Amino acid sequence: MSAIFHALGDPTRRDMIRDLAKGERSVGDLAAPHDISLAAASKHVKALESAGLIRREIRWRTHVCHLNAEALAAAHDWLDSYRRFWTDRLDNLEDLLRQEKKAQHPKGDAK
Repeated sequence: MSAIFHALGDPTRRDMIRDLAKGERSVGDLAAPHDISLAAASKHVKALESAGLIRREIRWRTHVCHLNAEALAAAHDWLDSYRRFWTDRLDNLEDLLRQEKKAQHPKGDAK
């Protein structure tokens, strides 16, 4: 999981993932929107590949990348567990604050 979040920590790699969500891309295609060399793009691709976020296949001299949605789903599930945790805690806090407010201002009293 750490490798996934480390790879996603870079904005260029997040852009590459966004592009790959639309379909397969070559390393050159992934590099094109950024002011980076093919060598730099290749390093980003290797980081994404090492994290399991993409897979790469070689077609003659072209390296074509594909998104590995399962890795993103795993990261999403991990984050979602914390979203549920904090949503539950904040809902409980909101209930407690409402109860406290009711206790301080029973019906009929001036607020």
